[in-house]
Amino acid sequence: MKLNFQKEILPHLIGVAVFYLLVVFYFSPLVFDGKVIFQNDILQWEGSAKEVLEYRKNTGEQALWTNSMFGGMPAYFISLEFPGDITNGLISVLTLGLPHPISGLFFGMVGMYVLLLSFRVRPLLAIVGSIAFSFNTYNLLSLEAGHNAKIWAVCLIPLILAGIHLAFEKKHLLGAALLALGLLLQLKFNHLQITYYTLITSVIYVIVRLIFDWKKEGLARMAKTFLFLIIGAILAVGGNIGRLATALEYSPYSTRGEATLETESSGLDKDYAFSWSNGKLETLTLLIPNFYGGGSQTALPADSNAGKALRSNGVDNAQARGFLQGAPTYWGDQPFTGGPIYGGVILVFLAILGIWAAPKESLITFGTIIILSLMLSWGKNLSWFNYLLFDILPGYNKFRAVSMALGMTLFAIPVLGMISLERLLERKELKPLLISGGIVGTLLLLLAVAGGAFFRFEAAVDANLPDWLASAIQKDRKAMLSASAWKSLGLVAAAFVLIYFTLKEKISSSILGIALTLLVVADLWLENRHYLNAESFQSNPAKQFFAETGAEQKILEDEGYFRVLNLTESFTQGARTSYRLYSLGGYHGAKLRRYQDLIDYQLQAETQNFISKAQEGDFDWQGIGVINMLNTKYLIAGQDANSVFENPLAIGPAWVPAEIISINSNEEEIQRIGEIDTKVQATVAAHQGEVSAGKGRITLQANSPNELRYQAEMEEGGLVVFSEVFYPEGWKATIDGQTADILRVNYLLRGIEVPAGNHEVVMTFSPASYTTTKTPMILFQYLIVMSLIAGIFYTYKQENGRPKG
Repeated sequence: MKLNFQKEILPHLIGVAVFYLLVVFYFSPLVFDGKVIFQNDILQWEGSAKEVLEYRKNTGEQALWTNSMFGGMPAYFISLEFPGDITNGLISVLTLGLPHPISGLFFGMVGMYVLLLSFRVRPLLAIVGSIAFSFNTYNLLSLEAGHNAKIWAVCLIPLILAGIHLAFEKKHLLGAALLALGLLLQLKFNHLQITYYTLITSVIYVIVRLIFDWKKEGLARMAKTFLFLIIGAILAVGGNIGRLATALEYSPYSTRGEATLETESSGLDKDYAFSWSNGKLETLTLLIPNFYGGGSQTALPADSNAGKALRSNGVDNAQARGFLQGAPTYWGDQPFTGGPIYGGVILVFLAILGIWAAPKESLITFGTIIILSLMLSWGKNLSWFNYLLFDILPGYNKFRAVSMALGMTLFAIPVLGMISLERLLERKELKPLLISGGIVGTLLLLLAVAGGAFFRFEAAVDANLPDWLASAIQKDRKAMLSASAWKSLGLVAAAFVLIYFTLKEKISSSILGIALTLLVVADLWLENRHYLNAESFQSNPAKQFFAETGAEQKILEDEGYFRVLNLTESFTQGARTSYRLYSLGGYHGAKLRRYQDLIDYQLQAETQNFISKAQEGDFDWQGIGVINMLNTKYLIAGQDANSVFENPLAIGPAWVPAEIISINSNEEEIQRIGEIDTKVQATVAAHQGEVSAGKGRITLQANSPNELRYQAEMEEGGLVVFSEVFYPEGWKATIDGQTADILRVNYLLRGIEVPAGNHEVVMTFSPASYTTTKTPMILFQYLIVMSLIAGIFYTYKQENGRPKG
């Protein structure tokens, strides 16, 4: 049976073309002018990844360890590649060569399109839902911030669920293959929090299907579906086994793992994990983007209330313009925000329509996802629920920024909305449209006309402003809510009229689909332009961000092996220094737990005490023993060469302490290392056995990310301390080729007992989690590609029969 081009191919080509052109035109400076989006998180990543990338380029090998930040850490979550990995090639083909990261938005639309088609939504309406899903403000705000992996992970949710849905619809092979492909790519981007939410979404879908299908299908027949889905999931996990193995190996030792200090709890602290909790009323930004004043810093016009107040109070024009460029209009519950979470009021209206129009199964599935994801996003604002989940759900206490659950919300709303509209058009029922239109329209009209009667528009930041300016800003917030509500009301009214006339057969469903597409594109385009616009694109932000300073030039004249402490950067919020130098600080969401302990209990206090004394002319090098033991040769206090201070008491790469102090607990050890003379004393946990002090010297002969070579000249055998961060997995030591144990000393450094005499000491990093998983991982990836080709071919034959002839 031949393909009908006009019916079976052309609509889908049109859909893909629309998605492609939308991405290309919105991001035209990136596609045509070679510019990039200014993304702070990506710039920080470039700083942290520079050593790894250069080593790979120069040697063709993977740097599995990096010395560039936090004194040293595994490079697994920074930049990790496997020889033969085909996922990058797959992405390039599937996204038609679009550049990263905007390729994720395109693929998100394609995946949502496939999902909606699998629910038998007609192509034109599927295009509407796909655009709304991918171009919501959540995705574009994340893009501007540099959360590229998160965007890709979110945009793969539709394809994963499409695979599960198709398997339940008896297209077992194709469903399993799509699940495998989607999950393969999602796991590649290594955003485990979004994968966790994807699992929740999938479990909800499966439970609802079981409830509805088990009687008519029977558990035996449904077992076949589960078997195929399990195979698909196994293929996806196998195709990422190297990434997963390294992540599972590292996780227990990171800030997301078990507590190191006896008085602390495992996982993340609740206050930290729930610091970005969406306010309950902030959910209304799904309907009215400026309900809470937009972003934390929003440009206001000169004729705004704040502008008039500034002029009437005699504020200098330049100062007034500066204030209005980034006015504090946000008055929600979060510490700060780049903008509202908004996916199009039309889609929210259609999702509410689903209460009366959607099939019961779809309403329960996606309605549950919407409600649950909103509850999760409220975090500490619904503490009785979310704190309980934090304590009892396996793995949930590893994640932060619970407002990220809104990614599930913005996925489920367009799915439910488009399924509801499709069912409404099939049944041609006016009642659901009238009810939902009346509810949404009344709410929007009420907020547009009388929103000021319900809210005070006050924010914590107002305390920093004079009363007259705070009062003016509050009036502007009120005006923003009202204007935004009127705009949303207009969009809902336009959609209502279009659907009404389609049901009355005054216009065709094709015109409805085109008109809704234009409305949704215009709505989201204009809203997103407030946050990601022409000013967000730059020719080469990295060139300016990483421009070499006089201080760095001076330090780089020293070709030795050492670390630096940049006093102008936070320990945890800056990886710029790591671009050229080995740094005590850095930028990473899952640093080693012991290093974070060291920052909290020793490094910050030592640094502050040193700065306080230095400002009075007293450079107390003896008082920074922990900094000294990390081989910190230079401190940076500014950008100029004269802002560099050489530390005369930096101990160096390795040394032989004269006294060993046995320690019985981590609590005791973290305190003692701040009290001892780290050059001549060392702490060793008692459970590691008796360790003797020696006498001699040791020098570093060669260093690379994965290997360190030393020459030891020991007069008496005993402990040698290395200024290298201890990590119990993957590091191997040899003395003259014979295996030696690596001990943990001084809370987080490495130590080796070296016998008397001259010896070569070598430490290499070769974790089995990487070396033993490379080959099977690639084999699984090829199996996924073959299963996808087979699934498409078999499904086509199944639906159209064998070709004649």
